[in-house]
Amino acid sequence: MKRLAFSAASGGLFGLGLMISGMTNPAKVQGWLDFLGDWDPTLAFVLGGAIVPMFFAWRYAEGRKPALGGSFPSKPEQVIDRNLILGSALFGAGWGLAGLCPGPAMASIGYGNPGVWVFVIAMVAGMAVTPWARRRLDAAPAKG
Repeated sequence: MKRLAFSAASGGLFGLGLMISGMTNPAKVQGWLDFLGDWDPTLAFVLGGAIVPMFFAWRYAEGRKPALGGSFPSKPEQVIDRNLILGSALFGAGWGLAGLCPGPAMASIGYGNPGVWVFVIAMVAGMAVTPWARRRLDAAPAKG
């Protein structure tokens, strides 16, 4: 129960941070991505505000156990392969077109914006199709 309460509080705090920072506003996100137009650099502070503390959190967590049980995830393998490239391209295209990514979309789902609901439905459909697509990609011979 303690772990569930902590998870809910953490998720709520994360969602509040996304709303305060403007990450749930698709126009603000698209303005950040529009380098050649009306660029809005303010989300750089949001990104820095996430990356800098996480750098130190990962260093602090090394060799430790979480306070509420379980274990911290291991460091991901640092391989640049077609799965990473394809996933990054799809994520970036979706982020640029919709102005949302999964976290902000879930945080803004209660706004009643039909565009957010379309995004979330498409996101869930993409998650459902991904295992099938990964099997197909992994079975395809590498060209080179």
